[in-house]
Amino acid sequence: MSSPDAGTYDLRGLKCPLPVLKTKKRLASLAVGATLTVETSDPLAVIDIPHFCNENGHALVESTKTSDGHRFVIRKA
Repeated sequence: MSSPDAGTYDLRGLKCPLPVLKTKKRLASLAVGATLTVETSDPLAVIDIPHFCNENGHALVESTKTSDGHRFVIRKA
């Protein structure tokens, strides 16, 4: 059984610390095991999102550079 997909959360245009804060809030509303795709344009998100996942036990399934930023796929712990 695959985990439920919570869709894509578009946070492009937001600057640190908003991408992490909004990701944290969105993940809090999801069931354990749900995956959330986060799109960012803030260069610091490459550091902040993996650090946030590591600190909170979430799995960073994928981190991909995109034409206008980064895409992260996070599985909620």
